[in-house]
Amino acid sequence: MNYHGLMTKTLLAAALGTLLMLPVHAQPVDADKPAPDLAAERAKASSIENSPLNAQLFYQLLIGEISASTGEPAAAVSLLLDAARRTKDSQLFKRATELALESRSGDAALQSARAWRQAVPESAEAHRYVLQILLALNRVPESADALRSLIEVTPPAERAQTLGSIPRLYARASDKKQAAAVVEQALLPTIAGNAGAAPAWVSIGRLRLAAGNTTGALEAARRAQAADAQSEAPVLLALELMDARTPQAEALVRNYLSNVRPTAPELRLAYARSLLDAQRNTDALAQLQALTRESPDNAQAWLVLGSVQAQENQAVPAQVSLQRYISLAQAQGGPNTEKARGLAQAYLALAQLAEKRKDYAAAESWLSKIESADVMMQAQTRRAVLLGRQGRLQDGIALIRSLPERRVDEARAKLLAEVSLLREFKQYKPAYDLMAQAIAESPQDIELIYEQSMLAEKLQLLPDMERLLRQVIALKPDYHAAYNALGYSLADRNVRLPEAKQLIQKALEFVPADPFIQDSLGWVEFRLGNRSEALRILDAAFKAKPDAEIAAHLGEVLWSLGQRERAQAILKQGLLLNAENETLQETIKRLRVPL
Repeated sequence: MNYHGLMTKTLLAAALGTLLMLPVHAQPVDADKPAPDLAAERAKASSIENSPLNAQLFYQLLIGEISASTGEPAAAVSLLLDAARRTKDSQLFKRATELALESRSGDAALQSARAWRQAVPESAEAHRYVLQILLALNRVPESADALRSLIEVTPPAERAQTLGSIPRLYARASDKKQAAAVVEQALLPTIAGNAGAAPAWVSIGRLRLAAGNTTGALEAARRAQAADAQSEAPVLLALELMDARTPQAEALVRNYLSNVRPTAPELRLAYARSLLDAQRNTDALAQLQALTRESPDNAQAWLVLGSVQAQENQAVPAQVSLQRYISLAQAQGGPNTEKARGLAQAYLALAQLAEKRKDYAAAESWLSKIESADVMMQAQTRRAVLLGRQGRLQDGIALIRSLPERRVDEARAKLLAEVSLLREFKQYKPAYDLMAQAIAESPQDIELIYEQSMLAEKLQLLPDMERLLRQVIALKPDYHAAYNALGYSLADRNVRLPEAKQLIQKALEFVPADPFIQDSLGWVEFRLGNRSEALRILDAAFKAKPDAEIAAHLGEVLWSLGQRERAQAILKQGLLLNAENETLQETIKRLRVPL
């Protein structure tokens, strides 16, 4: 019966009056209409006679709804539940359960849902309601049977989706380890069979991960992939696990990408993003290039590829990739916020490439195309830098200050933009003072404190720099950049070298593949006299991230080892990457390297 359509409050009285008071009238004969199908009419009459919606039931439902509307939910639930039991109607059971939930009566809701499940055991919705109510009441151990029975009654075609929803259902459980154990126990029959084993293992893995058991989560991902090598779900779990603590997860991703054809573009793109997060830009570029070959019309892939190429100083390929993205994005047609944001990112990158060529007119032309409000701050900041490059730094500062401050975060972004502008043009003292004012207003803002520490170093206020970095570490013990900055500063000054090494190694615990932190470690090993080890580390860092500063350190180590020709080649390569790098320039001058 269509209960909700019939029982709206505005129609209850009219419906009751119609049922109890109106006489039955024969339908008039319309001469223009064909004669009725007598068999169909008899079947229709029979269905009306057998309908459970009689006067007594209608009256009971009416009183139940009136009770609910007048603040007597317990009576309403009791009346509706009684009607549901007599009719075995799922809509009535559902209404009784929802009324109990609305009145915050968890026990009554659970009683109603269980009665529903017992009366209509084939209803997957009834089983799901029981499970959800148990979890809402945080009665996690009791949920195992409910979860198992839900999976059993779910149609095979929908089972994978149900299994995939389990981590979301258990997300609010207070005891994550208990939740993982209960689900694993409930899913034993599923993982023992073939059908459903892969999504079941993925859900177990996600719950283990939520409980902090990364090793167990990785094992679950492995079992899921063994159960179904074509499934994307184990790969998505592996991507979540792919960090410093579980580097083995990457093998599952690579195994999928190597053996499954066609590969889902979203997975390869997600893998590339994970590599970028781990500062493995070279590996990320290889994946992005493979993706653009496999899916040449994937606009997002071209955008990410072009952005990374620009970061890696691959100006010509970056220009090609970004313009390819723009062409694909514009061909999509129609207004779209995400597309506008992507185009803005591409225009910004192209403007910076033009700026590096000192083609300021082209840079301004790209910036003028930006329409996305989300990146307007970045666009104006780049315009300010362009003004500074043309000797109009004060105009650039004025441009940033003229930007509107509609929200608190916009005021903060303006301040950081001005500091960045001042720093780029070596106005370290005004930048330091401006940052000090900001920190006075937000003394717990870690990013502001860290930025001021870097400015203190530029001003040779080394005790202040160390104090600020230790303040950052105290506020956020996993802020790896602070450990690295302090360790590198000590190593560069050739002081407290054992402590410097310890700090840098601590940073590497958080991001072991970061080439800049590897560079710091190589430099401290060199300062400690371990030149062969320094060469090994710096060689790997430079291969992972060709950078002018890493080139300076690697070149000096090679020079000290007597490998003069290779040192010259590396230092020349560094100049091609960034001829203005201060460390590189100082190294070449101090060593008197003929180039």
